[in-house]
This record gives sequence, structure tokens and C-alpha cells, in this order.
Amino acid sequence: MSDLHTAENALIDERVRGFPPGNPPLPIAAIGKQGWKPYDGRMALPLISLDRQAFSCNVDLMMAYVRSHGAEIAPHAKTPMSTALAHALVTAGAWGTTVADIRQAAVLLKAGQRRLILANEIGGAAAARRLAAMLADYPDAELHVFVDSTTLVDALRSAWQQRADLPPLGLLVEFGAGRAGARNAVVAEAILYAILAVETPTFGLTGIAAYEGAAATADAKETMLRVDALMAMTADFLPKLRARIGDARPLMVTAGGSVYFDVVVARLATAVAADPACRLVLRSGAIFFHDHGIYERGLAGLDARGGFRIGDETFSAAAGFRPALRVWAEVLSRPEAQLAICGMGMRDVAMDQGLPQPLALYRNGAYLADLRGAEVFRLNDQHAFVALADDSDVAVGDVIEYGISHPCTCLDRHAILYGLDPDHSVTAAYLTSFG
Repeated sequence: MSDLHTAENALIDERVRGFPPGNPPLPIAAIGKQGWKPYDGRMALPLISLDRQAFSCNVDLMMAYVRSHGAEIAPHAKTPMSTALAHALVTAGAWGTTVADIRQAAVLLKAGQRRLILANEIGGAAAARRLAAMLADYPDAELHVFVDSTTLVDALRSAWQQRADLPPLGLLVEFGAGRAGARNAVVAEAILYAILAVETPTFGLTGIAAYEGAAATADAKETMLRVDALMAMTADFLPKLRARIGDARPLMVTAGGSVYFDVVVARLATAVAADPACRLVLRSGAIFFHDHGIYERGLAGLDARGGFRIGDETFSAAAGFRPALRVWAEVLSRPEAQLAICGMGMRDVAMDQGLPQPLALYRNGAYLADLRGAEVFRLNDQHAFVALADDSDVAVGDVIEYGISHPCTCLDRHAILYGLDPDHSVTAAYLTSFG
């Protein structure tokens, strides 16, 4: 934990978005004590913020859902890459943390996390050696990694055979559609047999994995057919695997992003429940942040499926989860009656799953008006083009609060996420570690 302590006390200055120019440098722990607000004229814009109350409510709701279905969750850390927020989720009841690559695993391990799912193939022999070199510093780590080829099994086995200072490595046979993963049971069985042939006390099979989000297409019906097929293939393989290894070994089945986790639970829970030594681990991460775009649409789809059940009750996921992220930017120009140019562009905000949405207007440090009728229709590197109504009262120097679409590709543009209380005061700041 000493590395995390050092990072939390590193001095932050105006090289980081949001930090007021001319303000003396501050340790990150002191930022939440300054009384700043994104629209008070002191903070440098643009910046990104986290509604702490919304985030907390989302955490409580998702944890209640997971518990009610007898499942676990290892939230994907790639969304915020914040060790502080990963720690908060584990403290709230998460089984562990998910990462996407070796570097992300190193960040979380250095911060004190010890139970990780590396939800990706890592490469070949060189990557296996890099993973081994990194894990040698963490003898108490529990790491489970996806494998979808005998080539990767051989590379990992070779790396683990070459060293005696490594913690156990768990291998998860991955099924896939649209991205990596075995495409059928025949391929999966070959991977399974390759693992079992070389198992040691520190190297062996720990379960099955899948990622259903990669199966999505532009057609909703086709998407559900593909997701259902992937889940069926995953569920069908579990009893075959169990028959091959015997009853005693603990196993996990892991799947579940932030859009189709209800389908994962519905399709896999029965197979997992039939195996007393198996646990179902979801990996949803963006759900805790939600958004005004792709996940807003995704939860509307979940509600249409009637999928958000806690106990015997069905709730509205769209109404229950709250978008927690905002980007704040200043109006730089009003060159035309129906146009505002704001100081926020492709360097600052996500655009791959939809453009940011204007929500509210602030002037002279105070709320002025709802701005949901306005629309961002284009982004440049540093500018947002906002279409306005003819009578819109938007002036140069005003601050616009934006909702975003797709947290994963928005947060990675920012070194600090500013935590806001309900009155929009900055009361916390979270370092991100995107590299």
C-alpha cells in the first residue's frame, strides 16, 4: 500500500485538467477541501466529474442485484482505472477486480488489490514472461487469466516452469463470439486437455469465461440470438469440464458486461447452481458510472426484457441507475444565432458511442437554465459545436454541464476525476492510471 500512499500525496498542479491556474500545488487528498465548483470560475475547464451520491446509489443497487442471484462481481477496472474507486467497490462487497491487460494488473496489485481476473488473452511467450516477471513481486496474488488457444497455454506453462517464485496462476477457458474466445466446444476441449496435461500446484484450470458484449450487432434480435448461443455453449461446457476434473475443485464461470448481465444470470445461473463447487462472477464495470448514451439505451433494453429482478420483485434498471459522470466546459463563442462554440473537444470527451449531451447552463457561479433542448453536432480537437434554439440565452463565459456516452472512452482522457457532492462542490478527487 505504500505506493498508493505515495501517489495519493503527490502534488497536483495546473498541468492537470480542472486545477485552478495560479493555485499552489496540492496533494490530491486536499483537493476536496477547497470548496471548488466546476462552474464557479476558479477551476480550469474542461474537466470531468463524478456525482458521488449517484455512484454510491449505483453501487448499492448493483450489489443488491448480484447478491439476490447468488452471484459475485469483479467490476472491470478499465472503465475508471482508479485504484481508489476499485478499492471502494471491493469494500462494498465485490469479490475482486477485473483488468484488461498486464499493465492494468500491475497498477491494481501495486495499489493493494490481490484478487484479479485478467479478462483477455495476453499474447504469446514474451507476454507470458512479462506476466511472470510482474507477478513475482506479489506472492499472495490470486490471478485468473483468459486462454483461448493451446499456444497461450504452452507459453504460460513455459514461463511458470522457468521460475519458482510465482504465485498460482488460474486459467479460464474462454468461449467467444465477435472477439476472442473458442468458437465451439471442440476447440474448448482441446484447450482444456492442454491445461490438464501440464497442471502443477501453481498452474492450472480454474474455470470458464465469456464476454457476451462482443456478440452485439446493430440488430437487436440478432444480438440476442448470438448472446443466447454464447451463453448456452458456456453453460453446456461446465458439466463436461466438471466430469473431467472431479467434484472437489472450486471453479468459476465468469461473464457479464454492463448491458446484458441479466441475460448472463438468466442463462448461466442454473448450470452454476447445479455445481456446488462453482461460483458465477459478473464483470460489469461501467454500470457503476452509467451514462446519458449507450448504457442509458442498454438499460432501457434490459427493462424491456424484464431482466432487473431483485428477489421476487422486478425493478426498472433505467430508473434505478443514475448517470454519475459529467463533463464541464465553457462557452467560448456565439458566432451565429443558433450556434455556440465550447471549449471541449475530442481530446476531452467520448464520441465513439454518441456525442455528449448538454444538460444545464450556469452563469456567474450559479445555475441558470435547463439546456436539454440543445445538441452537440460536431467535435473538433478542442471545440464542441452546439446547436441552440433562436431564443437561447447562452452567453460567452457561461458554463455548460454535459452528460456523456460510454464512460470507458471518456475517463481515459483525464488524469483526475473530481468527486462532487449534491451541491456540486468538489469533495474528493480520484487519480486515474491510464498510462
